[in-house]
Parts: sequence; C-alpha cells; structure tokens
Amino acid sequence: MTRFLIVPQWQGSPASRAMLLVDGANAIAGDLPRRDTTILDVPLEAGESLGTGVRRLSALLRVRELITEHMAGPEQTVLIGGDCSVSVSALSAIDTSDLAVLWCDAHPDLNDPASSPSGAFSGMSLASVLGHGEPRLALTPGIPAERVVLLGARSIDEGERARLGSIAAVAPEDAHDPDAVAAAVRATGAARVWVHIDVDVIDPAEFEGVSDAEPFGVGAAALAAVIRRVREEVPLAGATIAGFAPRSPADSVRDMGAILRLIGAVA
Repeated sequence: MTRFLIVPQWQGSPASRAMLLVDGANAIAGDLPRRDTTILDVPLEAGESLGTGVRRLSALLRVRELITEHMAGPEQTVLIGGDCSVSVSALSAIDTSDLAVLWCDAHPDLNDPASSPSGAFSGMSLASVLGHGEPRLALTPGIPAERVVLLGARSIDEGERARLGSIAAVAPEDAHDPDAVAAAVRATGAARVWVHIDVDVIDPAEFEGVSDAEPFGVGAAALAAVIRRVREEVPLAGATIAGFAPRSPADSVRDMGAILRLIGAVA
C-alpha cells in the first residue's frame, strides 16, 4: 500500500512567491485518496537562520521533526512538497544503507552554505543527501555519490560543478531512454531506490506551475515511463514530488494531469 504525506513547506525555496508551494501541495492533496493521505501542519512563519548560512533553518528543522514522526511504518511513502528539500528530511528518517537516489530536477541542488547564491536550502538538498553542508540538515552518513543518479539538470551554479563530476548524470535529451536510465540506477548496485521529482525537471512548454522554469526539459510522459522502467529493475523505497507552484486555480487544473501521471508512476 502507498501512503501520501503532504508537506506544504515553502521555507526552503529561494522564490519570491515561495508561498505558492503551499497552494500546490494542497491542490495535489485534493486529488489523492483521503484515507491514505496525511497533511502535515507545517508552520507558516519563515523561521531564523540560527547563525548559519541556511535561511529559515529553524522552520526547516521543525518540519524535519514532523516528517520523521510520520515516516515510521512498513508502507511505501510518497511525499508531496512543498519545496524539494523535503526529500532530505524523508531520507534522514529511513535506512539508506542499500539505497540509490534518482534525483530528477532542473537544478543539481549541490550547493552548500558557502557556495549558495541565495542561502535557500532547496538548492543544497542533494549536497545534504551526500552528507555535505549544514550538519543539522545533512544526512549522517551521507549516501555515497556512486549511488546517486541525477536526471534532467540543466541550470548549474558554478559552485556546484565540483560535486557534479562525481555523480552519474542523465541529460534531458537522454532521459527519453528508459532503458538507459534504468541501467544507470542498476549500476549503483543498490537494492532499493528513492525517486525525487522536482516538477521543474519537466519542459515548461507542457508544465507551467513552477517558480523557476528552465527550457529544454523532460516530457512528463517520458519521465513517467522512465520511473516505471526503473521500478522494474530496482524496488522503490519511496518518492517525492515537489516544486508545484501554480499561480492560480486555473493553472493548477492545467498542470494536474502531468502531476497525476507522475503519481501513478511512483505509486
């Protein structure tokens, strides 16, 4: 059975209209089976950096506690963000010793507090999964870079390039080959895989509800096909779908078909 954990966290986002992520999470929740869905009571306040280079750290730590409380149990969990850093909290709450991560995102999210141009934690998420960055947020131990596959990244900060070289990467134009992506995940040697999807990985020509659209992305149907093929090779441990920031109810309706297609692929 799949359960859905709705995490309307906005505090990890660098966007000026980050609160739209709350609307996006709630919109998705409305199309999920109620009995299998839990909505976390994420604080609305911004929070404080607590003397670190991570903006809104205190709020992020509180949400991490909430996610940890709800990750226990044998059911497969699909997290619905909110900003994409909710994946870090989910992974910190489960056994990752045999886990691969397929990180589908227009951005590598490999900054740390020293290199981040914004101080927003979402841009540090994958680095934290690897065990780098702010100690109160980074995984301990981190997931080794050889068990991470990055798909669809095409907007890369200069400070991310050093870590990018140690990770297997699938370019957007190659993401339409499910067999190649499945082979990359299988090559990690992991027994299970967590699939992280920031919806900005999808080409903006077919999906508009994101804060920072990047051209030349992956098609939603192609991405769903990739995930299904990966699941045939490596069992799914759980998944995240995040980054949905519709500007109006009409925008939400227009993009929901792609969202539900991805939910079908991971659930």
